Amino acid sequence: MVLTPLPDSRTEDDGSAVVRVLGYNIRSMRDDPAALARVIRACAPDLVFVQEAPRFFRWRKAAARLAAATDLVILSGGATAAGPLLLCSLRATVERTEDVLLPRTPGLHRRGFATAVVKIAGTRLGVVSCHLSLRPDERLAQARALLERVEALGVEHAVVGGDLNDVPAGEAFRLIAGRLHDGWAVRPWGGEHTFPADGPVRRIDAVLTTDGIEVLGCGVPAGLPGVDDADLRAATDHLPVLAALRVPAAARAGDRA
Repeated sequence: MVLTPLPDSRTEDDGSAVVRVLGYNIRSMRDDPAALARVIRACAPDLVFVQEAPRFFRWRKAAARLAAATDLVILSGGATAAGPLLLCSLRATVERTEDVLLPRTPGLHRRGFATAVVKIAGTRLGVVSCHLSLRPDERLAQARALLERVEALGVEHAVVGGDLNDVPAGEAFRLIAGRLHDGWAVRPWGGEHTFPADGPVRRIDAVLTTDGIEVLGCGVPAGLPGVDDADLRAATDHLPVLAALRVPAAARAGDRA
């Protein structure tokens, strides 16, 4: 089945922007990096919310290779955020970035957030890439921290892309989706399940938005022109989540008076 493509990136007459965002757990690029790059390029994202970016030896070079192979630039994150990474197209102007490390539970992998505030056309957008814990109690605490971090960005509109390691009925996923809008639930498009890539049965990866952002479509881009099923299976152990969002223009100072 060939999917109807999502709307292309564009700037509307009123200054609002249609923005394409991609969430993707890339398993430290241990699989087929060429297939990974082909999938990302075919999705034509403005922003990529990466989980499990390379974190160890020469991790910056690995992240730079991925950015170069996908015609994107590094925005924030990587090992300094314990794995989450943000990439962006040249359409985005960076206002600020911050890598956040979360408290570490002894014996468990440390987690963190890659965060930024960017401007695209007439819009201002906060973005957070996250990868939550496998352990339910730690995952729930991290879900609370994620919502606090989104609030702390201090922007009207924000997008979260992440591997939540939880299904929609789970406690952490429900907590997050109770405050943010789950893109697939709002406007499903493409496939639903994201894991494992070679036979997906669970939706544990998501793109979520704050109030005011219109979801034009969100889901796994299997069947999208240019996205090959073999590449999706070879690239990593998760399937990506692609969303097209309409972000309102930032209010001008005179409008807020």
